[in-house]
Amino acid sequence: MLSRITAFVYGASCYALSLVTFAYMFCFIGNFWLSKSIDSGTQTPFLRALAINILLIGMFGLQHTVMARPGFKAAWTRIVPSSVERSTYLLFSCAAVLLMFWKWQPMGGTIWNVENGAGRLVLNALYVVGWLTVLITTFLINHFDLFGLRQVWLRLLGRPYTGLVFRTPGPYRFVRHPLYVGWLMVFWSAPVMTAAHLVFAAVTSAYILIAIRYEERDLVELHPEYAEYRRQVPMLVPTGSSRRRANAEVRQALRSRLVNFLRGTNEDVPTRKHDGRMRGL
Repeated sequence: MLSRITAFVYGASCYALSLVTFAYMFCFIGNFWLSKSIDSGTQTPFLRALAINILLIGMFGLQHTVMARPGFKAAWTRIVPSSVERSTYLLFSCAAVLLMFWKWQPMGGTIWNVENGAGRLVLNALYVVGWLTVLITTFLINHFDLFGLRQVWLRLLGRPYTGLVFRTPGPYRFVRHPLYVGWLMVFWSAPVMTAAHLVFAAVTSAYILIAIRYEERDLVELHPEYAEYRRQVPMLVPTGSSRRRANAEVRQALRSRLVNFLRGTNEDVPTRKHDGRMRGL
């Protein structure tokens, strides 16, 4: 059984590793500053490189999906203390990402190459916006819970872990998975799209669509009200009706807060309870 201090040091170390991994991913996928990135290195025969790259992405997807399932967590926490379950999941995820990038095989061929300076600037800007979307969305969920730091901090203080209250803030009023929208922007915003980058973008995008089905199935079981939220809010692409509904919710929230302020109360608008740990790659 881990002591409180050991659990916190372990969780903090896993969190630090995740930050390093995120920074490495930014440089690797964007072909920035690294000697080996998604398009650099010695090329191997095309079919061999294709098979290796798909296998690497598949290993990451398998780890990421299986370890996120409630059934696996229930069995896993018989071995790993529940306070570090999320940190351990994060550790394995970082290891899978770093292994994928270490063994990634470049592939010849260019799908597109945007030579116009303005066009390259726009795509690079979208790449950065995608990363910012991912980062900001984690804070809307509860960044430190999602990355396991809140759990070990509460354990250090001797406090019980409590679930999160999800308010569908900001982009969650328009789409159910803004974090995944950010990832898709990251994967596809490339001024130079090589065959290797296309394989990475296409397979990871397919994985996201598969992962959403598993994630939402678990969410409906944990929170029956999620079924109505799923019916009302689109998955990845906002619609006109979702924008109008989101604007109406914002106006209603502001109106309720104004009324509560005038009444001298601190009551807030109704919220949806939600397990923030279920969101994210």
